[in-house]
Amino acid sequence: MSETCVFCRIAAGELPATVVHDDARSIAFLDHRPLFHGHTLLVPKIHVAVLSELPADRVADFFTLAQRLERAVEDGLAADGSMILINNVISQSVPHLHLHVIPRRRKDGLRFWLGPRHPYDAEHRAEDYATRIRASLADQG
Repeated sequence: MSETCVFCRIAAGELPATVVHDDARSIAFLDHRPLFHGHTLLVPKIHVAVLSELPADRVADFFTLAQRLERAVEDGLAADGSMILINNVISQSVPHLHLHVIPRRRKDGLRFWLGPRHPYDAEHRAEDYATRIRASLADQG
């Protein structure tokens, strides 16, 4: 736990939050600045900044709970669907891993990443990028 991390302090009960789930490993609570009502954050109780830092023995539980929250947000709020989102560093307002479950409705107006697309071309070949990613995966073992 980080003494200065807002999410660690929520998990420890030191800061208030509207909690929807709490267990030994994770806590889920409503975002205090929701995109839509019911926007929920899932946070591991150990302090890790990004997904790749979450210990392997915690990944399955974390994502199983994310699946349950997706279903609960959609069913409980009669939403048409949801958006599941994790930011790593960029756009991460709190430097602690958190997964967003955002209820969606058709024509709700949310369009924040349909912005500039960058197609592959002769200068930026898809295979070149795939090769670099494959090499990095191989380096990880």
